[in-house]
Amino acid sequence: MSRNAKINTLLLLLVAALAVLPLALGLGDRKEEPFAGSDGEAETAITEIDPDYEPWFSPLYEPPSGEIESALFALQAALGAGVLAYYFGLRRGRRQGEERAAARLGTGTGPGGGAAGPARPGAGADAGDGTPSGRRG
Repeated sequence: MSRNAKINTLLLLLVAALAVLPLALGLGDRKEEPFAGSDGEAETAITEIDPDYEPWFSPLYEPPSGEIESALFALQAALGAGVLAYYFGLRRGRRQGEERAAARLGTGTGPGGGAAGPARPGAGADAGDGTPSGRRG
């Protein structure tokens, strides 16, 4: 198993453990809504501190149910992940393209596999007197 495969396997196991452990250990069992989210927790904490608190503004759109709110949040997360994946894929592709181009230039072979030569006759190195090398008389 390669080093990258080991790292990927370890990361996958870590993510699985982060998802399963809170459920297996029963974290949040003593709460009315065990995994309600930070918005609900913040509202509860603010109400305990100052019962007369009035919010500064209201949401632009209030989904009709919690399921729709969760679906919109999941859609937002998926779009963000897609943008990040596109960006990192684009960067990797550009880097690989640059490496391939540098390797082609470094070995002296063109795309056809033959030796890369001058693009037009007479464009090669000269002997310093204006005549191409190898054509001295």
